[in-house]
This record gives sequence, C-alpha cells and structure tokens, in this order.
Amino acid sequence: MRSQRACRIGSSIVDGVSFSDRLAALCGEKRSHVCIGLDPLPERLPAAVRSADDPIFEFNRRIVDATIDVTPVYKPNLAFYEALGVDGLRSLVRTVEHIGHRAIVLGDAKRGDIDSTAVAYARAMFEAFGFGACTINVYQGHDAAAPFLAYRDRGVFILCRTSNRTGGDVQDAIVDGRPLWEHLARRAVEWNQHGNCSLVVGATYPDELGRVRELAPGLPILIPGVGAQGGDGRTAARKARGGPFVVNSSRGIIYASSGDDFAEAARRAAIELRDQALLEPAAR
Repeated sequence: MRSQRACRIGSSIVDGVSFSDRLAALCGEKRSHVCIGLDPLPERLPAAVRSADDPIFEFNRRIVDATIDVTPVYKPNLAFYEALGVDGLRSLVRTVEHIGHRAIVLGDAKRGDIDSTAVAYARAMFEAFGFGACTINVYQGHDAAAPFLAYRDRGVFILCRTSNRTGGDVQDAIVDGRPLWEHLARRAVEWNQHGNCSLVVGATYPDELGRVRELAPGLPILIPGVGAQGGDGRTAARKARGGPFVVNSSRGIIYASSGDDFAEAARRAAIELRDQALLEPAAR
C-alpha cells in the first residue's frame, strides 16, 4: 500500500516555507479560498464513470481536472474510502498522486490518540498517504498533537468549533469563564512553533469563527459547513479575514450534477464559492 511516489507528495517544494505561508501563497496564486471535499459515494456516482476500472478515482480525477485552477485545497474524508476496503484506499492513493503538487491535499481523518499510536497515525497520514495536511482531535491535549506537529512542513488542523448542531454540547462548556473552543484556539497558538498548527471552525457558527480569528490571527482555518449544512461562504470569509483560510464544500460541489456534465457543474459550483469567499468576482 505504501508508495514511494505518494510519500514525496507535498513535501519537497515546501523546504524552508511554513505550511501557513504555503497555504496563503497558494490561495493568492489561484485567487481562491475554496476547499473541495472529495467524499464519493458509489451509489451517487454518475453513469459516465461507473464503467471505469476504478470508478471512484475516475470521478475524483474528472472533478480535480475541472477545478484545479480555482482550488488550492482538496479534502478527501478517509471514511468514504475506508468504507470500500482496500479498493477504496487504492482509489485514495491514486487521487493524492494525481493532485500531486498542484494543490494541498488535506486528509480528513480526525485522528486522536497519544504516544506510539499517535506517532503511527502521523506516519500514516504524512508518509504512507503523503497528505500535505490532516485533521486531528486533541481531547487528550498536546500529547495528541505533538507527533503531527513534528512534521514541520505539514498542516495540522485541530477541531475547534465544529459545524454540527450538537457540537456545542461539549465545545460550549465553560472552563475558567471561557467556552472550551476558546481554550482550544489559545492552545493552538501556543503550539504553533513551526507555522503548521491550524484550526477547524464551522461556517454555521460565524460569531465563534470571528472570535477564533481574533484569538488566532495568523493560524490557517478550515471552514466546513457551507452549502448542505447551511453555512454562508461570504459571511465565513468576512469572519476569517486576517489570516489564511479555506472554505470547504463537499456535496454542494461534487454532486452539483448527477449527469455527464458533473465535472463542469462542479467547476461552476467551485467558482461560485470562490467568488463568495473572495468577496469580489474573479476572472473565469
């Protein structure tokens, strides 16, 4: 499963450049803050790719090729590939290799553990799969983050204020007069020794997003929850200004059409989100 080619993806071109600076530069180069979630479901694949030898990869490939010039970050959620077993993981590796250095590939796995297990998770994400960034859960504190942050050129996105409705059951808990998500944002700033500590804050909570940006002015922010979950891309972009950020949409882009034009429809949806996040129109 381990691929020497995959292990090199996203690493060699960032020597001496922090992940935060790399993300900011890529967003500036493409004039875009779009992150596309590559979360394919076999039952929703268009007929145009179902006869391919690897339908999942072919679906991803066509979307990537149609959107690569307007998308600095792609975010495959590992659950959708793991659910398909070994074949799904092969499709994921092929997808990462196909994107290569043209964009940052953010492995959305939300790993969370300590000691040797956390080290193994970090190796899996950054060496075996070759992701340029990943998501993690730090309920166990810095021990859960340290093995990932040790990869200085890779982005580590810590769950802070998530986009789901019941996230507040835990994240809004008051500790020393502040909600837990504020403490997480403050800790992330402390842990950001190499410019690679980042945060996940949902577009569905714009006030909290704005507060996180105040607390962590230079940290990259991944903003999920736009589209199907009801978050607004334009509002999220305004709240996130002042540091690197990307606004993620998954279903709203990759399933913009179920017909043979699915890739072209994905491009149109990505451009629409790009223009919202830029707060101004950009050339097509």
